Amino acid sequence: MNAEAALERLRAYCRGMPPVAAMQVEVAGYADGVLRLTAPLARNVNDKGTAFGGSLTSLMTVAGWGRITLGLDLAGESAEVYVADSNIRYLAPLRSDLQAEARLAPGESWETFLATLRQRGRARIQVEAVVCLPDGGAATTLSGRFVAIARR
Repeated sequence: MNAEAALERLRAYCRGMPPVAAMQVEVAGYADGVLRLTAPLARNVNDKGTAFGGSLTSLMTVAGWGRITLGLDLAGESAEVYVADSNIRYLAPLRSDLQAEARLAPGESWETFLATLRQRGRARIQVEAVVCLPDGGAATTLSGRFVAIARR
């Protein structure tokens, strides 16, 4: 599958998940192994006028899931992707629209992940995601393990 078709498929997945659609998550793009998602603050605001912690976590989880799902589509693989576990750090309040990026964690091998999935029918990989502050710093980070299970 080509990159634009895979991105459109990912956009359709996001529109089809009610919680994600309610957050108004948009797939902003994919380049150099990094998936970017956005969501408006107005749909994800808490009582303090900052981004709601649950929305921050959700956006990063969807970004991690989306990074793996997109990569599998691009590799021609059919698998269900799940988050197995994650660690979240809230570093600074966010008073602007949410922008998340997800990438493979340092030291992870996409080729090994694919080979394991093809051989065993399941594989796991570590992903890092961040919600960025307007100045480029991090508002929130996620380190998560995602699992893919081949569709038979």
